[in-house]
Amino acid sequence: MSAVFKSAEAAFLPLTESRLDEVVAIERAAYAHPWTRGNFSDSLRSGYQAQLLGAQDVVLGYFVAMKGVDEVHLLNITVAPEHQGQGWGRLMLDALAIWSRAQGAQWLWLEVRAGNLRAQHIYERHGYRRVGERKGYYPGTSGQREDAVVMSLKL
Repeated sequence: MSAVFKSAEAAFLPLTESRLDEVVAIERAAYAHPWTRGNFSDSLRSGYQAQLLGAQDVVLGYFVAMKGVDEVHLLNITVAPEHQGQGWGRLMLDALAIWSRAQGAQWLWLEVRAGNLRAQHIYERHGYRRVGERKGYYPGTSGQREDAVVMSLKL
C-alpha cells in the first residue's frame, strides 16, 4: 500500500459524470486504446453498475459492469497505473462478485486482450476460467485487430 494511504481508508463510491475527467485521464494513461468519455457516459445513462475506488480524493481505480438475467458482464476494470500491484484490482473483483451475487447473478463474464497476460493471470487467480475466444475483438496497432480471451466465473 502506498504511504499516502496508510492513514486513509479506501472506499467505493458511485462513478458519476462529475468524476469522468479523472477517470478518462486514468483510462488514457492505462491503455493504448482507452474508453472514451462517451463510452463512460453511455454506461452511466444505461444504468450499468459503475463504481469508483478512491482514498483521500485520489482515484485508485474503477469498474463498469452490465447486469443480465442471471449474469453480470464486466465491461471495464482499471487500476490507475501508479497504484497497480497493490491489490486494488483484487479488491474491485471481490466487490463486483459480492454485488453480482446480491443481484442474483450466477455467472460473471469478461473479455480480456489475448496479449494482456498479466490481467489474465489476475483473473485466473481470482477463479475465472477461459471459456472461449473472440477473433479480432479489440482494436490493435497499425490497423490490426487483437483477439479477446473470454473468461467466466461461476458465482
